[in-house]
Amino acid sequence: VLHALCDALLGAAGLGDIGQHFPDTDARWRGAASTDLLRHCMRLVRDAGFAVANADLTLLAEQPRVGPHRDAIRAHVASELGVPRDCVNVKATTTEKLGFLGRAEGLAAQAAVLLHGAR
Repeated sequence: VLHALCDALLGAAGLGDIGQHFPDTDARWRGAASTDLLRHCMRLVRDAGFAVANADLTLLAEQPRVGPHRDAIRAHVASELGVPRDCVNVKATTTEKLGFLGRAEGLAAQAAVLLHGAR
């Protein structure tokens, strides 16, 4: 989810994508915590003159169930983005047993953010 959020932040600010900033060939980022990547992306977004207005996160998976973790995820993400908790939405959906997601062989995440500010 945090990697999808990084991509959404970078894209909304016109700063490329996560692969450009954290290539798998760069040993500096190997094994880095996702929160560290998010903090780096937030610095880039702020340096570009933007601030986060809100974020909408979607997890696509059969398992784990997001409900028990939703509030903790919202609180963590809001803290990292520097926004109130009610500016972060976390939801989940399944693929109704279709494909690798439906067979619980993996999960996927999507994120959308709204930035404000001027360049």
